[in-house]
Amino acid sequence: MLPTCSLLLAAVLASLTVAGCSRDEAKSTDAPAASADSGGSAKGDFGPPQGTPIDAVLTAPPNVPPPTGRTAPAKVIVKLDVVEKDMPISEGVTYTFWTFGGTVPGSFIRVRQGDTVEFHLRNLPESKMPHNIDLHGVTGPGGGASATFTAPGHSSQFTFKALNAGLYVYHCATAPVGMHIANGMYGLILVEPPEGLPPVDKEYYVMQGDFYTTTKYREKGHAPFDMERAIDENPTYVLFNGREGALTGDQALTANVGQNVRLFVGNGGPNLVSSFHVIGEIFDKVWFEGGTRFQENVQTTMIPAGGAAIMDFHLEVPGSYVLVDHSIFRAFNKGALAILKAEGPEDKTIYSGKEVDYVYLGDRGQPNMKAVSTAAAAASTGDLTVEQQVAAGKALFAGTCSTCHQAEGQGMPGVFPPLAKSDYIAADPKRVPSVILHGLVGPVKVNGQDYNSNMPPMSQLTDDEVANISTYVLNSWGNPGGRVTKAEAAAIRQQKPGNASEGH
Repeated sequence: MLPTCSLLLAAVLASLTVAGCSRDEAKSTDAPAASADSGGSAKGDFGPPQGTPIDAVLTAPPNVPPPTGRTAPAKVIVKLDVVEKDMPISEGVTYTFWTFGGTVPGSFIRVRQGDTVEFHLRNLPESKMPHNIDLHGVTGPGGGASATFTAPGHSSQFTFKALNAGLYVYHCATAPVGMHIANGMYGLILVEPPEGLPPVDKEYYVMQGDFYTTTKYREKGHAPFDMERAIDENPTYVLFNGREGALTGDQALTANVGQNVRLFVGNGGPNLVSSFHVIGEIFDKVWFEGGTRFQENVQTTMIPAGGAAIMDFHLEVPGSYVLVDHSIFRAFNKGALAILKAEGPEDKTIYSGKEVDYVYLGDRGQPNMKAVSTAAAAASTGDLTVEQQVAAGKALFAGTCSTCHQAEGQGMPGVFPPLAKSDYIAADPKRVPSVILHGLVGPVKVNGQDYNSNMPPMSQLTDDEVANISTYVLNSWGNPGGRVTKAEAAAIRQQKPGNASEGH
C-alpha cells in the first residue's frame, strides 16, 4: 500500500496530465453525458487543412453560395473589396452606401468548421474613408478589426481558424463604428458544422438594416446620413437588403409548392431589434441566434442587432408570402417588406382561399341592399339606369370602400387619396374600375398631394358590382359623371396595368 503522500502526489500528477491535454486528447476524455453538446470551439474537426487552397465563392444577396460539401477542413481564401458608391435606397432616392463587395448587405461567405481562412480586405483607391472588418465568427481580439484597418488603395490580410459552427454577422468597426454600419457595412458568414446543414431546395440571404437620413421618408433626391437621428435611434428607413423594394416585384424571392426553403437572415442594425415574420407561413425550424440549436413551429423570431437566425419552412400552397419586421409600422411605413412568390398547384384541403364574400351592414343590411337587388333585376332585363347603378353602388361602396376612403370620399390625408373632386379620376374615369379590380401600388399625385399606399385588388367583386361602385363614384362628390357598364368592367378585368397591386 502506498503512503498517503504518494497517493496525493499521484492525484496531482494525474490532474496536471489531463489539464495539459491537446484539443484532440481532451475531446477523447469527454464523458458520455456531454455528447449532446456541440462542444463549441473545444470540439470539432480541427485537423490541418487538406488539399490545395480553395478560393471562396462569394455571392451577392439574396443568393447563397452552395454547401461546401467537404469532409475535411481546408484552407479557404476570401477576398472582399470595400466599395463606396451611390445607390438607390428608395424610388427616386439615392444614398451614399459604404459596402463590402458593392452590395448591401455585403457578400455572403460560406466556410466549414475547422477551415483555416486567409482573409484579404481590399479598400478601393476611390474610397474616401479607411475601413476594416469585424467578423463575429472569428475567435481573436476585435474579430479581425485591428488586423484589417485598411486605408483607401491598400489591402490587408489575416488568417483565422473557424472554430465555432453557426451563422455570424460581420461589419465594419472603424470609428465612428455606428456610422459605418448605418451606411451598409455588414453581411453574413456561415460556418457550416462538419456534417453540413440538412439539405433544402432553396436558400436565400436576407439582412435587415436601419438607415438615418436628413430627408424625410421617400423624399426625392439624394439623402445624406443624419448622425443625430442615428444617435436618437429614429430611422427614416428600415429595409431588407439595403433598398426599399429590393425583394419585391421582379426581384421577389421565388420557390415552388412542395419545396423546402431556408432563409439566412441577419440584422445589421445598427440599432433596432428585428421581429422577423413571414405572413402566411410557419417556420418548421429556427436556428435561433444563428447557433446550433433549433426551435420548431415558430411564428416570429427575434433577431438582435448584430445577430442572425436560420429558418426552414415547407411550401404547401401557392401565393405571395410577405416577409416583414413585425414591428409593423416598419414594414408598411419604413420599407421592411419583401415577397416570396410560390408557384404550383393549389391544395384546397390546406387553404381554401375566400369561400364567402358579402357586405355586412347589420340591421341596416336589407333596406340598403335592396338597391343592389333592384339594379340586378333591371340589368337582367336590359333596363338598368344610371340612377339605379348609383343607388346600388352607394350601398356596395359603404361595405367595401368607405373604411379607407371615408363615407364622403374625402380619404385620409397622407394615407388614402380622396375620391371627392379627384383630378386623378377626372383625367381618366376608367381608372376607377381598373383600380377597384387590380389595386394600385406606387406613387400617385391626387389634387396636388403625393400618395404612395398599397390598395389591394377587390377582384372578388362581380363585374356588376364593379360597374355599380364605379358609376356611384363618378356621379358623386363633384366628380365628372358618366357610367361604367358590366361589359366594360369585364374587359378591364382582363387588362392588368403595370402599377397593379399584389395585395397587402
